[in-house]
Amino acid sequence: MTTLFYWRWPRWPWLFRPDGGTDYSRPGLTKVRNDSQKPAVNDSSAPAANATPVPKPVRQRRSQWLLLEFLGSMYLAITLLVVVAIASVIGTVLQQNQPYADYVLKLGPFWFEVFRGLGLYDIYGAAWFIGILAFLILSTSVCLYRQTPHLLREMNRFRTQVQLHSLRGFHQRAEWRLPERDPGAAQAEVTGVLRAWRYRWRVEDRDDHRIVAATKGRFSRLGYLFTHAAVVVIGIGGLLDGNLWLKLKEWRGEIVVETRDLMARDIPPISRLAPGAVPAFRGNVMLPEGSAANFVFLRMRDGFLLQELPFAIELLNFQVEYHTTGQPKSFLSQVRIHDQKHLGDQPLEAEIRVNHPLTYRGYTLYQSDFGDGGSNLELRVWPLTLPQAEPVAIQGAVGETLSISGPSGPLRLELDDFRLYNLLPELDSRPGDRKFRSFGPSFSFKLRDVAGEAREYFNYMAPVQMENRWFYISGMRDRPSAAFRYLHIPMDSNYSLERFLRFNARLRDTVGLRELLARSAPLADNADLQRDLDQVRLNLVELFVRGGFTAVIERSRAVVPAERLQDATTLYLNLLRDTLAEVFIEVLREEGVDLNEGVGEREEAFFNDAVSALTVLPEHGSPFFLQLTGFQQVEASGLQVTRSAVTRIVYAGFALLVIGIFIMFYTSHRRLWAWLAVEEGGTRLVVAGASNRRTAEFAGEFAAIQGALARRLGAPEAIGPAAATASPTVPPEAAADNRSGDRAPEFER
Repeated sequence: MTTLFYWRWPRWPWLFRPDGGTDYSRPGLTKVRNDSQKPAVNDSSAPAANATPVPKPVRQRRSQWLLLEFLGSMYLAITLLVVVAIASVIGTVLQQNQPYADYVLKLGPFWFEVFRGLGLYDIYGAAWFIGILAFLILSTSVCLYRQTPHLLREMNRFRTQVQLHSLRGFHQRAEWRLPERDPGAAQAEVTGVLRAWRYRWRVEDRDDHRIVAATKGRFSRLGYLFTHAAVVVIGIGGLLDGNLWLKLKEWRGEIVVETRDLMARDIPPISRLAPGAVPAFRGNVMLPEGSAANFVFLRMRDGFLLQELPFAIELLNFQVEYHTTGQPKSFLSQVRIHDQKHLGDQPLEAEIRVNHPLTYRGYTLYQSDFGDGGSNLELRVWPLTLPQAEPVAIQGAVGETLSISGPSGPLRLELDDFRLYNLLPELDSRPGDRKFRSFGPSFSFKLRDVAGEAREYFNYMAPVQMENRWFYISGMRDRPSAAFRYLHIPMDSNYSLERFLRFNARLRDTVGLRELLARSAPLADNADLQRDLDQVRLNLVELFVRGGFTAVIERSRAVVPAERLQDATTLYLNLLRDTLAEVFIEVLREEGVDLNEGVGEREEAFFNDAVSALTVLPEHGSPFFLQLTGFQQVEASGLQVTRSAVTRIVYAGFALLVIGIFIMFYTSHRRLWAWLAVEEGGTRLVVAGASNRRTAEFAGEFAAIQGALARRLGAPEAIGPAAATASPTVPPEAAADNRSGDRAPEFER
């Protein structure tokens, strides 16, 4: 006889078998004989030939069932959860919704395009992420739809269809032979113990025995329902709280992302959102002290949208506290809310701190950032490429662009930022005991030429002491991704820049330098040779001020044969240093420094520092040095304004998740059965129990119940070793009925 085996797909009994027929919900192997080997069956109950045939299941219903089976699959849900988790990690590591220029600088052009194609710069608003999240919600909802009826049915089911051999297969079991006791008396003792342990029970009489089926902790199965429902609720909240509404409006052409750098008043209506246009958003606005705004900016990809608010926010005062490490400790914004419709002429005043937001009319205002709000700066412009050292005083505010004349044409001075405090670690401090020092106020700016190329600078207002000497420090970088390179300008005895700047100007004054060399002691006996030597010294100084020592060395390599290069280079450098020393001594004489006893150690150290500064001055790239002489600080508070109509929904989802996890971990569904039958001279009592979880804890409870019954009924019969070891481990739910397919699922997907 040929025997075939095939895998039977799990069915859905409450969808296809409303009559309550046999439960085929558990997949298994079905044995099928060959048709030729089947015996003929004379079924007198077969329908007549003219009877209406029972319609067979159509293919469409089968396809729908397979689709539901796929959507409710555990493997699908796990796959979707893993993808969502990986995407969330990427969204945490890669800072979201930043200007595209920042991503290009950090990642490079190639990876910038790759990441932009994948939508990683706004991963939570990417179409593929929204689709996966929606698919996860659908999959979990299908699982709930399929399993909830069976789950609720199992909660109220006592499972009285139990057989004696099934009970004797349980690990937790006990058996009594009660002489001279009828089943009713034994049942009373059993139910008394069950009542003490807070079990619910049901009694059913059979032909030759009586069954007492008890249950406890039936609501533990709600843990599965709550956790799966929490995934659905949180997922729906995530969809509604994201920028799904903005995506829909953009797809319909109702809004266009603005990519130009415009003032708020100049943004066109197509890039504006009226109050209430979207139920959820998250925007930012930077408010200087004393200013007000009734809008926020929503960043999207490489542009932004302007979201109007139904009220205005005025910043009265802003305060920042710092840690000893220089990091901001706390922010405090004192704001005033103007809402003529709801507040009238009495505005609402409030304070906004970090982690202490303000909520008004469903809008929540968070303290998220701070910056400069347009501080007024007083600057002194010292020329670095001219033969004179007379400064020019100018004024400007942070955020403004000024025009300054340069040696190669007009330059645009863009004042970017001002910082009142600069706390940096000491150079000699240890990592475990770091000491910090305040470097005072600073400001940053850009110099942009007519071609549009810019260099960024960072200057400190106060001089900085290094190795017992004082310097004015200016940092420069030619691209945002590069590190700052610093110029250290030494200070004179009056703590000013004048000595260095006069020294620099004298080196660039060709006429004055020639006169100085003519008055100096001759280095050659021949007048023609002395004149040629003076010209060489002038040329060396000119090379030096244009390119430092590097330019002098490169010039030597270009004009001197290789066999004489080392000697010639040494000669040139010595001539240059002597010339620089003569110019510096002339500067000291003009200051009135007494040189009768020679140059002191302090002046010599200044000379060495000045030569070092002049060496790197050509790489600094600025034709002048900007010295900050005064300021009037205006601070700005960065506020994040959010509106979310689904906050309570998300909180409810997390509450369901916590409750569900607590129920699953700390509760269990426990069942007990008592099988009573009349025997010769007494009653046979078999008690067995099982739990779907926390079996070790249930074993202790069953032992206590067994002890309570032993005190009432006497000691139970001993279970032989052979019987104990040979007894199979029957699943607690499957053993309750003598049907392998009638098992209460652990919320199987």
